[in-house]
Amino acid sequence: MISKEHIIKRFISYVTIDTESDPTSNTTPSTAKQWDLANKLTDELKAIGMQDVSIDENAYIMATLPSNVSHETPTIGFISHFDTSPDFTGANVKPQIIENYNGKDILLNEAENIVLSPDYFEDLHQYKGQTLITTDGTTLLGADDKAGITEIVSAMEYLINHPEIKHGTIKVGFTPDEEIGRGAHKFDVEKFGADWAYTMDGSQIGELEYENFNAAGAVVKVKGKIVHPGYAKGKMINSMYIAQEFVNSLPRMETPEHTDGYQGFFHLSSIKGEVEETVLEYIIRDHDLGHFEARKAVMNKLTNELNEQYGWDVISVDIKDQYFNMKEKIEPVMHIVDIAEEAMKQLDIEPIIKPIRGGTDGSQLSYKGLPCPNIFAGGHNFHGRYEYVPVESMIKATEVICKIAELTALKRNK
Repeated sequence: MISKEHIIKRFISYVTIDTESDPTSNTTPSTAKQWDLANKLTDELKAIGMQDVSIDENAYIMATLPSNVSHETPTIGFISHFDTSPDFTGANVKPQIIENYNGKDILLNEAENIVLSPDYFEDLHQYKGQTLITTDGTTLLGADDKAGITEIVSAMEYLINHPEIKHGTIKVGFTPDEEIGRGAHKFDVEKFGADWAYTMDGSQIGELEYENFNAAGAVVKVKGKIVHPGYAKGKMINSMYIAQEFVNSLPRMETPEHTDGYQGFFHLSSIKGEVEETVLEYIIRDHDLGHFEARKAVMNKLTNELNEQYGWDVISVDIKDQYFNMKEKIEPVMHIVDIAEEAMKQLDIEPIIKPIRGGTDGSQLSYKGLPCPNIFAGGHNFHGRYEYVPVESMIKATEVICKIAELTALKRNK
């Protein structure tokens, strides 16, 4: 049995270390403070008895748990990231432990009247009677993805301490900068040496995912002409008005707040504007590759139409692909999803197989030759003050890792 107190202590020791990443940085890791947790994890992996523990010049951590069976088995891996999102501060995290949650509102911060309510966050209802770890309302929590790291380290420690559980060789990997899309960029798949792996980076208990968005980023620049507003007739061109035309010409209902499931979207994430220049930043997402390409074509077509309308190159768009749907790489090896699904069922967890409405290190790793589905880590409401994680979900995720290791060795033996 995985100790609840041990899981809580380990998780809190991780989330109280600030590891926020920075998309404007050109270094890896993008922030020096990520080294604080990276070095701690390296020491901890050695302390629990992992072998071949290494950390490279970019803070990528790898370690091995050797096989304890005599027959040949696949080498599997488990991967999580230790950075937290720059969307909300991760400095001075003060976790709160809610024992035996009563199903009612949780007052996160009395001074600022910040409340975590099941009336708004309905998933809370399923955790009545459990132990929740929340924020104090002023920071994110960091369960994304320090819950995943907690589970992987705890699972390895458990397997080391319980050699009666038979398993093949297991690799673990911890990465920086996943939250800014770079987590897999410098991950050495060949050095890792696994036949396949699982990212422990999903949300609610039971999630098992092998599909994700195709993703691109777009920067739209609109040019204008500034002259004195008192003498502007026929001369001034206000880039902000043209930018508004561009925004309003895209499908209004194909935005994140109006889509779910397999529906894609255009997301306007930033506007910076003055009369002479306005810059729009978009992310483009779609699970279907054909629809994804069509979305990029829509942006290019709209740009051309506006340039024709104004009679000069008033607008430009630069679209760059970010990652692709890992489904293409997972479907030929679906047995790796089947093993995870069976592990959950044996632990009385109902698998929730659904597409990821986002990205994961596993997507990029799959395209680098390491097929990598995603498994729940247990947290909810990532990247903000309302983030929380049920301790029981972290324990179950830890058990899933152990069960996958056991099933992989058993299946190969047969």
